[in-house]
Amino acid sequence: MRPVPPPVSALPAPASADERPTAVVYCEGNFARIDGKTANGLVRSSERYRIVAVIDSTLDGADAGVALDDVAAGIPVVGSLTAALANGSPTPRTADVFIFGLAPLSGLMSAADRAAVLEAIDAGMDIVSGLHEFLEDDPEMTARASGAGVRLHDIRRPRPTRDLRMFDGAIDGVDCLRIAILGTDGAIGKRTTATLLTAALNDAGVHAVMVGTGQTGLMQGAKYGVALDAIPAQFGVGELEGAVVAAWEAERPQVIVVEGQGALSHPAYLSSTVVLRASRPQAVILQHAPGRTMLSDYPDVAMPQAGDELALIELFGRTRVIGLAINHENMEHSEVAAAAALYEFELGVPAADPLWDGPAHLANMVLQAYPALVPEGEPVRS
Repeated sequence: MRPVPPPVSALPAPASADERPTAVVYCEGNFARIDGKTANGLVRSSERYRIVAVIDSTLDGADAGVALDDVAAGIPVVGSLTAALANGSPTPRTADVFIFGLAPLSGLMSAADRAAVLEAIDAGMDIVSGLHEFLEDDPEMTARASGAGVRLHDIRRPRPTRDLRMFDGAIDGVDCLRIAILGTDGAIGKRTTATLLTAALNDAGVHAVMVGTGQTGLMQGAKYGVALDAIPAQFGVGELEGAVVAAWEAERPQVIVVEGQGALSHPAYLSSTVVLRASRPQAVILQHAPGRTMLSDYPDVAMPQAGDELALIELFGRTRVIGLAINHENMEHSEVAAAAALYEFELGVPAADPLWDGPAHLANMVLQAYPALVPEGEPVRS
């Protein structure tokens, strides 16, 4: 059996809150929207960076948390990098990092995006990008970065092919509960639910570790994981298997939460098959948006029904779905409550909106299915 490599990331390890580099997140025209999911995620949670501003001129003056979740975050949305660096202060101050917070279907920059990145380089900021278009391969970007003494971080860049890992069955030695967060579409909240579930389990006294599978999770601070959609297909299962095994060997958690990608039924995105084959989860929490009628990137394709996706996951993955996490886009509170009650009746699993109902509901889904995670007689922390 091949040795498991340590988790690989182009970024430094997450720091304590008072040591985090400060970061401005660029999300022009898309913050709080689907294509702004990287920026959205970083505003909600970031162990690695302290987010000081979001750039989106269409929401200039808003609080990022209010624009996203109706909860103040103390992070201003501004219209330009100049305003972001001033950040309300009478004298400009620098931020350490410029994060490209857009996640377009193409994975490429527009001309305006490119100009914004070059402006940040000239301002002396390191650049963090999760695009498929690698900044380090761009002669102008690298020349400008070299001249400014800053670094370019391409989060999606895989390791050299010679170093990539094939599946070898090491996952069978991971002796803990593995839970995958899968969904009925892309950009539907799987990473948010995985992050909230991991934190909620730890708050309940259950040692849990998250394995990220996308660029945003790695930017947020996931210690283990890979940007799955950038790895050649032949190595995807082995690379993710290695990340799960690395998390187990380093931390010996009770639970490993694996972030999903896309959807098993999706006509274009195949990453869910890799998540199921690589991590072999004993359980799945399914993320669904009842108010979304068509796939986010394919508006001519209807959304699958939650029950159909559940059946497909359980058949393909030889696993069981233990709960449904609801994404409340296009819904009112009363509609979410009604949908949760209906899904619980129809599917026979607990359902809740982790953002509106609270992440403890996610932990309860797990503890209801696996009560032995908390020793008998020991109270569950909340």
